[in-house]
Amino acid sequence: MTRQKRSITLSIDEAEKAQLEQLALDFDQTWGDRPNVSKLIKAIAQGTLRLAVNHDWSPERIKALNLARGQLHDQGYGAEALAIANLLLERSELSHPLRQDIQAFVDYPAPPWRADIDRCLRRQRPFRLTYQDAAGLLWSFSVRHAKIAAIEERQYLVCWCDETDGNQDISQLQHNWTLRLDRIPEEAVISPIDGPWQPELAFVDVEMHLLGRLALAYRTKSKVDRVNEWDAERQVRRVVRRITSTFWFFREVRRYGADCVIVEPEDIRQRFVSELRVLVDRYGGGSE
Repeated sequence: MTRQKRSITLSIDEAEKAQLEQLALDFDQTWGDRPNVSKLIKAIAQGTLRLAVNHDWSPERIKALNLARGQLHDQGYGAEALAIANLLLERSELSHPLRQDIQAFVDYPAPPWRADIDRCLRRQRPFRLTYQDAAGLLWSFSVRHAKIAAIEERQYLVCWCDETDGNQDISQLQHNWTLRLDRIPEEAVISPIDGPWQPELAFVDVEMHLLGRLALAYRTKSKVDRVNEWDAERQVRRVVRRITSTFWFFREVRRYGADCVIVEPEDIRQRFVSELRVLVDRYGGGSE
């Protein structure tokens, strides 16, 4: 005995019918070479075709999700970052440059050593790392504390290592290294090593005085500023900053120009003065 099929009636006009027929063609729901609206509706009901929300995500939502993708990747959550990347690629709202960037991220996953580093960081397990500097020389580091950090649009492994040879920072900070991730060889092997995990990077507290408009406009950097005091009488802002690298600290201070004065410690103050003298000499000693 043949089972009787139920039927439904659609109250639609000719334009809506034409749109449904076009959708049937687009999703290969046809009878022969003709669109079949009934087959289209049945496929939706059975879940063969899935309805999605309108492609109306705001630029703010796209930006937030892409930012989350980048931060998850930087913190070692590669699978989660990849899931967000694939979600974004399904959207039509992406600009062409952003789509290219995300597609490249999906097409060229991180090298195997990245997952090994992320695993060691999560477990706080010391490891040995091979690194190639700008001159092409290979270095081996025993890493006992590290984090992935974005600095001036590049990704770095900021780390505390046993080795100090070749580090030109002050003696208190010579165990700290800032290693570009793109200079770790593709074939690098990350090997766990024995010994303790350091609780943090080496650091030095530096006092600086901010003057003029900078003193009024400055906002505390909560992760590194230990003191931020306004001296109304002298119209000076006193800031004590915890630094882990004079190189990156000086790059920031130079942007402030004459409105920032390093007060102490004396060795860091004099190192900065020496760099300024070299700069002046290269401009002809200040002579016209």
